[in-house]
Amino acid sequence: MHENRTVRSGVQPVYGDDTGLLAPGRAGSPAEAATGDAAFLRALLDAEAALTRAQVSCGLAPVEAGHAVTRAADPAAFDLRDLALRARSGGNPVIPLVAGLRARVAPELRDHVHRGATSQDIMDTAAMLVASRTLALVLADLGRTATLLGALAAGHRDTPMPGRTLTQHAVPTTFGLKAAGWRALLLDARDRTASVRASLPAQLGGAAGTLAALGPQGADADDPVAALAVVAAYAAELGLAEPTLPWHTLRTPVADLAGALAFTAGALGKTAADVLNLARTEIGEVAEGTGGGSSAMPHKANPVRATLIASAGRRAPALAATLYGSLAAEDERPAGAWHAEWEPLRDLLRLVGGSARDTVELVDGLRVFAGVMREHLGLTDGLIASERLASVAADRIGRAAAGELMARATTTARERRLPLTEVLAKEAAFSGIDLAVLGDPTRCTGSAGPLTDRALERR
Repeated sequence: MHENRTVRSGVQPVYGDDTGLLAPGRAGSPAEAATGDAAFLRALLDAEAALTRAQVSCGLAPVEAGHAVTRAADPAAFDLRDLALRARSGGNPVIPLVAGLRARVAPELRDHVHRGATSQDIMDTAAMLVASRTLALVLADLGRTATLLGALAAGHRDTPMPGRTLTQHAVPTTFGLKAAGWRALLLDARDRTASVRASLPAQLGGAAGTLAALGPQGADADDPVAALAVVAAYAAELGLAEPTLPWHTLRTPVADLAGALAFTAGALGKTAADVLNLARTEIGEVAEGTGGGSSAMPHKANPVRATLIASAGRRAPALAATLYGSLAAEDERPAGAWHAEWEPLRDLLRLVGGSARDTVELVDGLRVFAGVMREHLGLTDGLIASERLASVAADRIGRAAAGELMARATTTARERRLPLTEVLAKEAAFSGIDLAVLGDPTRCTGSAGPLTDRALERR
């Protein structure tokens, strides 16, 4: 339940689920709902119910226990705020959750609630469930964006524009090749994310990773075959991978998640960074379909989607660093290392989920101004075509002489604000050459078209 408390300033804070007031990038996204407190509660309860059902399937618990625990694992019966406050005494929410779950089961079946597990088993498994469910949403958005970028790249396969390196005009390229590059990076992120999602494991090891409390009771209590069978059945119940070992202090699954999520945030951030640059007033080669407004300047149409995506790309590496830091976990179960993962992992899932949602919208509405791109090719009076011209000169007079000639000619063109082709027309190395054609920037895009075609073959 929500609780209000008046403080000295007169402000009344509302306690409950984070509303996303300071996180517009993920507010309202499917990933936000999939990672909220209610979603984690659902995952914790799913893990507990699956554990009992797994033991039923292995003949270690009566059928009625599986039904009873599954019925009792109803999120509506639990108070999130109460669980959060009671979690302080034991350091995690599983302890009060299990107490509440047992209270909802008939006394004769209560021993089958949480049997053989430790709190970390349930917390880790719930985290993997939440991650798997959220990544499914992310992958769907990445797929939609890949389709949109494919169409964008194909449609602008031969749209020439300035290529920029170190902030300056370099040589001509095409917008199609740029969009194909965005798509290639996004597909890299998709493949990494899909691979990690498929490998997310359940967690079940018991108090110290030995599965000692699983298996039959009594004389056969140490039957390792029965315990391992429960682990396999548990993972199958949840749709997660079966772990080779309990991974209480072997945090590969979390580190892999961190890497895939940070990479995805950066991959999407690359597209956003390019859009932000190309959408500058002074450049104006692209624009968001519907820009955001300003509180003070009514004329502005800010590239809000790209801004939020870029923001996620900047935050993600630091969150991933915390998760990588938890790899150094001591003993068979650590104090603090796995606790440190919960919030940054959720933040990463939310960031990437919101960013993937926003990228669909960004690309779907992106406006491309091919005429402006073509116009900008002429801003340097033909200097942007100097590489091609130098190559022709080198074939005629040798590379060293051509280098000296082009250095002299480009300096003259720049200082006198003359077209480069006009300066070169006076050079013997270019006699008999149609410089109007050779120096046309729109004809200097190299293999941009074929490269775009090749990139679009990837599915």
